[in-house]
Amino acid sequence: MKKVFFYLMILVVLACADKTMSHTETAKEVVESFYNKDNTKLKSNTTPESYESFLAVQDVMTSESPGASNFKVLEETIDGDVAWVKFQTSYEDKPETFKLIKVDGIWKVAEMGLREKGPF
Repeated sequence: MKKVFFYLMILVVLACADKTMSHTETAKEVVESFYNKDNTKLKSNTTPESYESFLAVQDVMTSESPGASNFKVLEETIDGDVAWVKFQTSYEDKPETFKLIKVDGIWKVAEMGLREKGPF
């Protein structure tokens, strides 16, 4: 009986553990939460500055029913705690690029610095 309880507790702990998303999964989550106006998810996957920028344009850029994102990674690169993801979605005609930084081990979409150019 003790063994069953022990294995059950391990299973519960593993099931409740948060899965850390990759930089590309985070980029997709930000795009979809932005267009679906899920600001809780948007805030948890962006830096504070980036979140405020997204909110400033969200009402202008989003429609009532955005549909599927069809998120497709075109290019990606990681250099330590900084990643870049170039992607295409059904929401925009042109590809977009996100800069992501690791904050406490979690990827977050960040603002590009003034005159900062991505690697693509």
